[in-house]
Amino acid sequence: MARRPTNQRTTNQRTTNQRAANQRAGNQRDADQRDAGRRTASRRAAGRPRAEQPQAQQPRAQQAPAEQPRVERGAARRITTRNARFQQWESLLTNRNKRQRAGEFLVQGVRPISLAVERGWPVRTLIHDAGRPLSRWARELLAGARDAEHVAMAPELLAELGEKNEAPPELVAVVGMPEDDLNRIPIGEDFLGVVFDRPTNPGNVGSVIRSADAFGADGVVVTGHAADVYDPRAVRASTGSLFALPAVRTPSHHEVMEWVDRARRADGLPVVVVGTDERGECAVYDFDFTVPTLLLVGNETSGLSNGWRERCDHLVSIPMTGAASSLNAANAATAVLYEVARQRAAARRPGAATP
Repeated sequence: MARRPTNQRTTNQRTTNQRAANQRAGNQRDADQRDAGRRTASRRAAGRPRAEQPQAQQPRAQQAPAEQPRVERGAARRITTRNARFQQWESLLTNRNKRQRAGEFLVQGVRPISLAVERGWPVRTLIHDAGRPLSRWARELLAGARDAEHVAMAPELLAELGEKNEAPPELVAVVGMPEDDLNRIPIGEDFLGVVFDRPTNPGNVGSVIRSADAFGADGVVVTGHAADVYDPRAVRASTGSLFALPAVRTPSHHEVMEWVDRARRADGLPVVVVGTDERGECAVYDFDFTVPTLLLVGNETSGLSNGWRERCDHLVSIPMTGAASSLNAANAATAVLYEVARQRAAARRPGAATP
């Protein structure tokens, strides 16, 4: 009888332990089920955005290019430091060789830039002031020049590309050079061409181009070792006429005379080569300029080269009074061009006699 209580207590303890184990197992199953449910819900929630995200973003990626215009001011490239691109443009101001290698030059001013665009010159880049509101002219020019690159430049940098003694420009254009082809200049029955032989002053080059344009010339040829037609000072002095009148550079007089001789043979045009010289055979107003004429203007200091003198059919002089011994080359060219235009206008009047 002493063993029964011991066995009974053992049995009761086993029963209690078994119930506790079952309870723990049940609690663990419930916890596992809850965790599994949460993971399933989390995967479903996470899966929906991943599946829907491409559908929501794809239309925006496809529509973005269509919403942007081809060229807009907001898309202009910004330059705020003296980077390589700025230095390249800066070199075009002073380095003729770099202008020639790049095949481009800088233009500023409302009239020159407007004429370059109107006459179809290749405007490669338009650089505008990023620090101030643009004028109506500048806004319209930028909006219309869709093939040109647009650059918004810091004002202090743009001022370095402008004239040293003037206010910073609002706009600077980078324009491509045309070929130096004499056939750009037409030779017809009323031909008037101007040759500027070895000029040293770029301002004089631009002034001669301007006067030639004003008085009806067909083109200007700059020969020999000379100031550059596309030097900023020449471009400025032409006040836009560079873009309205062909201006061609040649190494010497030989290329020009071959071109004139071909026109003489092919078309039978009696082109007369007339040089200006203080010891000319007659005064400028005594010579008949109503015939096809190639007018020669010499270097500012030494006049016409020997090569050109040998090819001249006639030499004319400009009568002067007073203490002045000579005229500036550009002024002399202007005086003779005015006389040519006067004679030709008079010859076109009914009943007018040939000068």
